[in-house]
Amino acid sequence: MSLNEKLKKIKLVITDVDGVLTDGQLFYNADGEVMKSFHARDGLGIRMLMENGVQVAVLSGRDSTILRKRIADLGIKLFFLGKLEKEAACLELIKRAGVSTEETAYIGDDSVDLPAFAICELSFTVADAADYIKSAVDSVLIQQGGKGAFRELSDMILTAQGKQAVFNSAEGFLKTARKMTQ
Repeated sequence: MSLNEKLKKIKLVITDVDGVLTDGQLFYNADGEVMKSFHARDGLGIRMLMENGVQVAVLSGRDSTILRKRIADLGIKLFFLGKLEKEAACLELIKRAGVSTEETAYIGDDSVDLPAFAICELSFTVADAADYIKSAVDSVLIQQGGKGAFRELSDMILTAQGKQAVFNSAEGFLKTARKMTQ
């Protein structure tokens, strides 16, 4: 089965955070983490998927107030934070979403994501991942983490599912954009 045929079946995307939705940098002061930088296109890609019938879940090895704020702002209901054991967490998110592993894609960037890559039908990593991670996934994205990689994946899924008008026409985009924040 081709990548495009598998993308047509995707009903859930599970994403890592640091190194995927961010560039992986952690900004600390004496009180702890103070800032993360998220790309607006990634947020828009998340919302476009959700508004078009594809659920999005967040699975992060870290937990922070900043991350919880971003998840809330995007309206993401499925998430596990502070979970380093990602295989069991992925399986639980899949169960909660009411989908199968064959209907699930995972995007990650580091060794902690390897078990999740193995159980999801499709696995993706960012352009700046290490070679040993790139060799463990179905597809390596063109964009780097925190630079629009999730949006690239979102566009691939929406295109495969015949919903590209959501992002490649002003009318389609505005119809969806009225319902969301990025």
